[in-house]
Amino acid sequence: MWKIVVIALLLVGCGSKTSEENASSPPIIEFETLQRDSWSEEEQANVKIISEFVQVMMNNHDFDRVLQKFNNDSYVQHNRNLPNGIEGLTGFLTEFVSEYPQYSYDVKHIYADGDYVVFHSHVTLKKEDRGNDQKGMNIIDTWRLEDGRIVEHWDSIQPLDRLMRVYVLLNGGDIRNDNGVF
Repeated sequence: MWKIVVIALLLVGCGSKTSEENASSPPIIEFETLQRDSWSEEEQANVKIISEFVQVMMNNHDFDRVLQKFNNDSYVQHNRNLPNGIEGLTGFLTEFVSEYPQYSYDVKHIYADGDYVVFHSHVTLKKEDRGNDQKGMNIIDTWRLEDGRIVEHWDSIQPLDRLMRVYVLLNGGDIRNDNGVF
């Protein structure tokens, strides 16, 4: 019953619209704009891998491509609400995107430290909320790479509006892996 209430609230919406340009297509990660001169070659390579991974999965929703290019047996998921592994993640997101097809990540900042890459992003469920920092979620994702492969993921999520706080409250209780948060 609570899922029906959340979906109804999402469909009704509650906020101002962003520009038509922001709403017309999914965000594109602008590597050239977000990169830092201080990154080593390895860090730049790692950021490019994560940028492609996030773009293809979170914005383009091309889960077959994600499985073809990024699937490996080493991926450990530390978000306790997501299934373990790339296959578990794409399975979860396939179902999620069927309910929220306009779901997208607008990457605001990228940080790199050796094998670790951190994205600070504005995540929205509806395209009309893109660019409105009063809607959606503030998410910080951290990935660890090993030999050019994504092997671990952590995240921290802050809902920005009442609707997202309710969504997180209602959906945040299912433990789907035993990896711990650290």
